[in-house]
Amino acid sequence: MHPLAAGVSYLDLLFRGTPRVIATVVLHAAGGVALIDPGPTSTLPALRQALGASGIAIGDVTTILLTHIHLDHAGSTGTLLRENRGLRVYVHERGAPHLIDPAKLLASATRLYGDAMDTLWGAVLPVPSQAVVTLKGGERLEGGGRALDVAYTPGHASHHVSFFSADTGIAFVGDTAGVKVASYVLPPTPPPDIDLEIWQDSLAKIEAWRPETLFLTHFGPSAPCRPHLTELRDHLELTSRLVKTSLERDESGDDAREAWFAEEIRRELRRRLADDEARAYETAAPFDLNWRGLARYVRKRESR
Repeated sequence: MHPLAAGVSYLDLLFRGTPRVIATVVLHAAGGVALIDPGPTSTLPALRQALGASGIAIGDVTTILLTHIHLDHAGSTGTLLRENRGLRVYVHERGAPHLIDPAKLLASATRLYGDAMDTLWGAVLPVPSQAVVTLKGGERLEGGGRALDVAYTPGHASHHVSFFSADTGIAFVGDTAGVKVASYVLPPTPPPDIDLEIWQDSLAKIEAWRPETLFLTHFGPSAPCRPHLTELRDHLELTSRLVKTSLERDESGDDAREAWFAEEIRRELRRRLADDEARAYETAAPFDLNWRGLARYVRKRESR
């Protein structure tokens, strides 16, 4: 585990054997352990091994804090509850029903990932309703011995929250502050509920905390915060502009528009990064899905 502050660490889940794609935060104190975004079930062996190396067992975990319910962040939650029935799971009220009954979540994900579902994510088990604590935003809660403020931060997902530890200055922001595997901040924009206007409001909420460090699930700590968020805003504008251009292209269908967009993003990353770094971004935030989320948003706005 990599320490961030006293009692605050993170570990690399080595998703698909690739480093720096999915990180889980570990808040640990004498009273118990909290995990922020435990990741998919497919990476549970890595989670157990990394926790065990620090003397932490799954049975020591008392709390799971979910920024949102996408499978790369929350897919293992039900499986962890099977192992440790005393866990309490904090999640936004819009996401809670889909943890308790993941049928619609799985149907939606299967449309995106098809036959790769099991390889990517592993089992997605229901979370018992009595284990779930719903959030609206505006709460203060305790996890792993740490006081955390909660903000509702949609834009990437309608059920996204962020957590702020005032005493350490760390904001745990899930996907709202983007993907930063190397030196580039990429907006993750998968379907179904990307909303760029609401996303800007969420970034303002995070800035209002005045955090010293942003912690991204993909991947790790980033500071200083203001340049990071400025770059994210610039790249949200860039990617949305590329999607609009793709939709104006004289193509035979959306597959060709999606492929053109993905190649433009690859070219942008290759100009700035090593090839293995650029590939890690595509593992963390697949470019075809980024096109689909933004194209859906653009078309909905135009239809109004």
